[in-house]
Amino acid sequence: MASRRVSSVLSRSFTSASLFSAGRSSSVARGIDAASGKTFPTLDPRTGNVIAHVAEGDSEDINRAVSAARKAFDEGPWPKMTAYERSRVLFRFADLVEKHNDEIASLETWDNGKPFEQAAKTEVPMLVRFFRYYAGFADKIHGLTVPADGEYHVQTLHEPIGVAGQIIPWNFPLLMFAWKVAPALACGNTVVLKTAELTPLSALYVATLLQEAGLPPGVLNVVSGFGPTAGAALCSHMEVDKVAFTGSTDTGKKVLELAAKSNLKIVTLELGGKSPFIVCEDADVDKAVELAHFAVFFNTGQCCCSGSRTFVHERVYDEFIEKAKARAEKRIVGDPFKGGVEQGPQIDSDQFQKILKYIDYGIKSGATLETGGGRLGTKGFYIKPTVFSNVQDDMPIAQDEIFGPVQSILKYKDLDEVIRRANTTRYGLAAGVFTQNIDTANTLTRALRVGSVWINCFDIFDAAIPFGGYKMSGHGREKGIYGLSNYLQVKAVVTPLKNPAWL
Repeated sequence: MASRRVSSVLSRSFTSASLFSAGRSSSVARGIDAASGKTFPTLDPRTGNVIAHVAEGDSEDINRAVSAARKAFDEGPWPKMTAYERSRVLFRFADLVEKHNDEIASLETWDNGKPFEQAAKTEVPMLVRFFRYYAGFADKIHGLTVPADGEYHVQTLHEPIGVAGQIIPWNFPLLMFAWKVAPALACGNTVVLKTAELTPLSALYVATLLQEAGLPPGVLNVVSGFGPTAGAALCSHMEVDKVAFTGSTDTGKKVLELAAKSNLKIVTLELGGKSPFIVCEDADVDKAVELAHFAVFFNTGQCCCSGSRTFVHERVYDEFIEKAKARAEKRIVGDPFKGGVEQGPQIDSDQFQKILKYIDYGIKSGATLETGGGRLGTKGFYIKPTVFSNVQDDMPIAQDEIFGPVQSILKYKDLDEVIRRANTTRYGLAAGVFTQNIDTANTLTRALRVGSVWINCFDIFDAAIPFGGYKMSGHGREKGIYGLSNYLQVKAVVTPLKNPAWL
């Protein structure tokens, strides 16, 4: 079934995938070619074979997209519509995504390698939920009346920021599209979005559904291209008012620098992580093993908040190691279109080799390889679920973001020790805590310097829950009511009052 759905999408929309501007007469299928005429291949990570050739946007394409977005914001109907009218467009889009759920999930799996069941049952429905959440917020964005010292009427206005530049990563293309595009549009902004070069297809496809839902011309402009060309041009553009970026910390620094050197545009960054997952001495070990396994291996380990540093209390450490090893060895790895598969391939050859390199670092630095540690099969970018024990804090596998199916298990003695060690990292994106003691949970919740703490759960990404990091995991928050502030300016308006009846 999945292969037939994929073939259908290919014939209808990706004969030659291309740039997209919502509302233009040409569709993705007919194509808005790159100004240079160049294309690049997007690959199937199961095989390394080419799926399609995609238009390679560069600085000229960014210029054209920004020009369209600027005109749509300054002269078009979108920011001038009532908020209710904008919400209706977003609701219609959510309905269309729901209608095409399996087609979109197939594209996501084909281009990214994540399990089809994960894409179809979790991620596409989450995209729908995010757009409906922010569609509901569109007509509830308002300012305040502020009392002042003196005879003045003071009010604040919450205004759209203008043209929003957005750069999304390859690990969750659909969800990051939703996290960024939905609040930006709900606030009345226009958008230029650069897709990840490794996974451009799903964003191009769902953009056509926004067009079908009635989004006016130029409001959403999607450019497929590479970071050093298209991405850098977007961050540097003088007519872009704000940039939102999700990706690596090193690239985030470049985004911030380019924004500062151009027009000092506002920047939101959601960057890397090396999240601790802390198993306390009172833990139910079987349940802790299962949750820690999920925290590390979800999405093939390609998750910025992956709980990849598993801290286990010394009292339960040995039992935990044996059971974590057994669980990893039971993990079902294979073709992500097959039912029951938990783990597909890594995204591409570069990421595949990077993970194998870190596994080698772990072995050479003295950690104990409990299971896994190598390639699975001979075709595609599959890696065996890997578990290390006896990991020390100074080892590369305990310090660096591997972004793969590698669990590093560390032993600790008490809460003070694990708090200190968990916080001794340049990252601060998330943490997991597994305990039956509410006092222990409260102590850790307040002590851990991270943006999200999950108690006896992990990777809960409800639309209403804000997400973002401390330290070098970025700044700003996405999702929830906090996500709206990224796309709004606050203006104070002061008017003198003549003989007011009250103040």
